[in-house]
Amino acid sequence: MKSQLVNEIGGQRTFVLVLDPGEEAFAALTAFAVDQKIGSASLTAIGAFEKATVGWFDPDAKTYRKIPIDEQCEVLSAIGDVALGDNDKPSLHVHAVLGLSDGTTRGGHLLDGIVRPTLEITLVEAPGHLRRSKRPDLGVALIDLDD
Repeated sequence: MKSQLVNEIGGQRTFVLVLDPGEEAFAALTAFAVDQKIGSASLTAIGAFEKATVGWFDPDAKTYRKIPIDEQCEVLSAIGDVALGDNDKPSLHVHAVLGLSDGTTRGGHLLDGIVRPTLEITLVEAPGHLRRSKRPDLGVALIDLDD
């Protein structure tokens, strides 16, 4: 992965990240957020994966149903955020719409994606920190603005 700080003003940093073929996107983004000590940010991305897994949250089961995509796909849109988790480390929440060769799409919560040939991400840090806390009643961690 290559990264560049493209702007910094008033406690807000903007990075552009370019992932290399074979990198796992979710892990690479998480490692970058940890390394840069990012506690609050939004992100957008475009590019492609050789394979990926998205998830659909099942509120009754309180878990994600995995939707594997075992073919080359375009990252038509990926948006998300970074907040500190219960362990005080950056926690990502990313949704993606992936385009298949026949023009259909698959989308959901990005669980993993192997980059091919690239993934270009713009990450905009916000001053301050957000907190994502596990909600046992829902089975998922959500941003808690009361914290």
